[in-house]
Amino acid sequence: MTTSPLRSSRRAATPMAFVQAIVRGYERYGVNPAEALAQAQIAPRDLADPQARVTALQFELLSGFAMQQLDDEALGWFSRRLPWGSYGMLCRASLGAPDLGVAIRRWCRHLRLLVGDITLDLAVANGRATVSIAEHRALGDFREFCLVSNLRFLHGYASWAIDSRVSLMDAAFPFDAPPHREAYPLMFGEQVRFGAARASYSFDPRYLAMPLRRDEAALRTMLRRALPLTVLQYRRDRLLGQRVRELLRTRGTEAATAEGLATLLNLSSRTLHRQLQEEGLSLQALKDEIRHEAAAEQLRRTDRPIKQIALAVGFRNEKSFSRAFRAWSGLAPGAFRRQRAAAPSDAP
Repeated sequence: MTTSPLRSSRRAATPMAFVQAIVRGYERYGVNPAEALAQAQIAPRDLADPQARVTALQFELLSGFAMQQLDDEALGWFSRRLPWGSYGMLCRASLGAPDLGVAIRRWCRHLRLLVGDITLDLAVANGRATVSIAEHRALGDFREFCLVSNLRFLHGYASWAIDSRVSLMDAAFPFDAPPHREAYPLMFGEQVRFGAARASYSFDPRYLAMPLRRDEAALRTMLRRALPLTVLQYRRDRLLGQRVRELLRTRGTEAATAEGLATLLNLSSRTLHRQLQEEGLSLQALKDEIRHEAAAEQLRRTDRPIKQIALAVGFRNEKSFSRAFRAWSGLAPGAFRRQRAAAPSDAP
């Protein structure tokens, strides 16, 4: 007996509860889900097993088939159908936006034209951009899957549109932690909170200024798949290097190690190193850049002894600092200071 490629191509991590939610959509419309389950190679007997999992490919096939067969991309969540093509229309309506912030606001506004059961909103405050969902009617047994899916769709679209993983600071959900809570960090990052007032996620607001990098041709290619809006394929975070630089400048001892930085960024240290490498960066190179920047600033602006500057920027002694500074700038620290002192002032 051979193993199904659908079951073996990727680790099975999608909880059976989400499959059950799609089956409930079939029940709402009085349609037998057997054909959809067969397409995804999901055994009906597995539906009752709360510990069972399916692969991302199985779930994509199931969802795509169900959306078309039921002609409802909301799969029964709302008081009216979202006909096949509705999410493609949301993508297209946001595609011409000048930046991600405008695109997200367009998505939220146009979704209101399609459904009244929920609304999505983007707010920026206190160094955080937050997408949240307001519920306007009881969603019943569809609630978890509806809220998770709508956040995932918009997060995935945002990552696709700017061709960059939008790293989340945290996510929150207005229900108790489900039995399959271990699936949530895979979807939303490590910082997930349950029992919140609303479903939401937050991210660095600088992503909102990033321009969209996709066109109509790319959209048509993306929409050939039923559920293409996943952040998994956008492994590069175009803001990560900048965020690491800022933490190294401002968080001192908290950011002194890879583990400390990873904690501040809500990543594992392994993920931090991998994503920096995908940006063509390394943590050591970024640390050296910030130390050089701080040392050069002190040499320009202060009369502190070079030994004190060496210790202040993290070197054990003046000799190792001088060697490193020469490699960075081509000058010894003393020569750099004298050169800057001799340069004409820019001040009027």
